[in-house]
Amino acid sequence: MKLLKKILKITGIALFVLFLVLYYLFWNFSAPKSDVKVLEKFSGNSTPILAYKNFKGFEYRKLSIIKDTTLPTLVFVHGTIGSSTDFIKYMKDSVLLSKANMVSYDRIGYNYQDKNSVQESIAFERDMLKNILHDIPPHKTILVGYSYGGPIALAIQEKVRKVILLAPAVYSKVEPMPWSLNLYKWKVTRWLVPPIWQEASKEKLSHKQDLRTFENHWKSTPNSIVSIHGTDDWIVPFGNSLFLEKQFPKHQLELIRVPDAGHGFIWSKFDTIKKHLRQQLD
Repeated sequence: MKLLKKILKITGIALFVLFLVLYYLFWNFSAPKSDVKVLEKFSGNSTPILAYKNFKGFEYRKLSIIKDTTLPTLVFVHGTIGSSTDFIKYMKDSVLLSKANMVSYDRIGYNYQDKNSVQESIAFERDMLKNILHDIPPHKTILVGYSYGGPIALAIQEKVRKVILLAPAVYSKVEPMPWSLNLYKWKVTRWLVPPIWQEASKEKLSHKQDLRTFENHWKSTPNSIVSIHGTDDWIVPFGNSLFLEKQFPKHQLELIRVPDAGHGFIWSKFDTIKKHLRQQLD
């Protein structure tokens, strides 16, 4: 009996230590990276200009690679949870760099050591994006919105060259609410949720209601749209893109299915996404 108790005690301590290690790694991995860490991911000719900009009193970080003003500009809008660094692999790709300038930015609440909270508003995010686009000629602007960034890009009503949506969260009726959100909703467990995930939880919880203000008006955009979506995506279900397909005439929206791909396909299916970006640049 004493031996059994000792084994259980040692096992319990080992599991607790393992939990702490995994929790720390998860916290550290998902936290926004410092400017130094971000720039370390680039090298040589692909190194962006990192600058801090201001919108309505909110400071945000912006990465820009502008080499040739005669080229179009890919403007990436990240999702929830996310940051400007989600698109580093694309911003480092020599083929894409030969065909386009690139801009990526941290939305409010997702900046490194951000003291501001997410704004929980597609309208706010749309207006912030419009401000970022101010110096880019519309006919050379290609918006690339991933996940929650999809409705932000789609909400732009001004004419641009193209809107590319990657697994866009645009339809409230298929918006899932994972059980894990309860860890944030319950005050007794909220302290367990890393700060950046608390911000993501706020945005996720309000997104469904916010979408209802926009989803019946997506078709009013004058822009041509390409929606690329993984058929096995359970975080932002494929039904979002099917909903869009019903809203637009075929000449205005192209739906590209990526078989057997989940929500992380911007990383796991990099070559596929890159191929479709190239097609829009050629």
